[in-house]
Amino acid sequence: MARPTARVLALLELLQSSSRTRTVTDLAERLGVDERTVRRYVAHLTDLDIPVESVRGPHGGIRLAPAYRVPPLMLTDEEALAVLLGLAASQRAALAVSSAAVVETAASKIRRVLPVALARRLEALLQTTGASGAEPVTTTPQAGVLLALAAAARDRRPVALHHTAAGGRRTRRTVHPYGIVAHAGRWYLSAADAAGGELRTFRVDRVEVATALTGTFDVPEGFDPVGQVVAGLAEAPWRHEVRLRVRAGAQEVTGLFPPGLVTVDDGPVEPGWSRVRMRAERLDWVPGVLAGVRVPFQVEGPDALREMVRTLADRLAAAATPPTAAGGPPPGG
Repeated sequence: MARPTARVLALLELLQSSSRTRTVTDLAERLGVDERTVRRYVAHLTDLDIPVESVRGPHGGIRLAPAYRVPPLMLTDEEALAVLLGLAASQRAALAVSSAAVVETAASKIRRVLPVALARRLEALLQTTGASGAEPVTTTPQAGVLLALAAAARDRRPVALHHTAAGGRRTRRTVHPYGIVAHAGRWYLSAADAAGGELRTFRVDRVEVATALTGTFDVPEGFDPVGQVVAGLAEAPWRHEVRLRVRAGAQEVTGLFPPGLVTVDDGPVEPGWSRVRMRAERLDWVPGVLAGVRVPFQVEGPDALREMVRTLADRLAAAATPPTAAGGPPPGG
């Protein structure tokens, strides 16, 4: 059962979330209490100098005074993480702001009103995170795992990982975390194996537990976590190898695809064309990427991808066909 203080704060959040007047009955149902208790919670808020107004009449109820907002931020770890990572992403993508200083001052204000321990963990994440491009991250790892890895990377402390590999095999290993990298819509950990020193790349959303251990380690001089993750993923074995011919020079062709997705072959090809390869565990997302390539290209393989590209082309062509004069679907639709 929630504590009374938590319910009082929940009442305040409900009143802030809407400018309209909320009935006592509605508030009681949402909080799981009776109407008398709601009125007692309102009195608590009034004692804290929060201007809660009671409105009489057929449309009456409870509301906050117009334009009132409570200054302190009351965020969970996940909420604070989402806000600050959104600011960091907007800085990389230059979204809606003309100066990086705007993002930095906004993040600084948010950190100042967070609990000290949480603010330090989020600061560690911002300090140890790199990105291969401005592409937004779409996967959602556990906030506690991501923050623990970032803190260990900042403090250069070994970490014990419980990790599930792509094939479903669960492993436990100790690594030296070098940095967190946002790449191709996912979070990755760039690390070295604590025993042998081999470089490793882990998808953070597949890490179940991350526990910092005693001791420290040194990061190699000039080490680039972003470059290591991009190169490691490009060389990793995947189920499918996609082969394309693209009408563009070798210097231009990599800019036509998301960073680190393709490699350019050095072998002979017709003048003005390049042969590129990409690896994929599944092919279903590849036609959508190819649809965004702005120069002519040809799919050399695999055969299954050719059929998927034809299907997407047919769907796009059908979507571009104007409706009949009667307003019905196009012929054959």
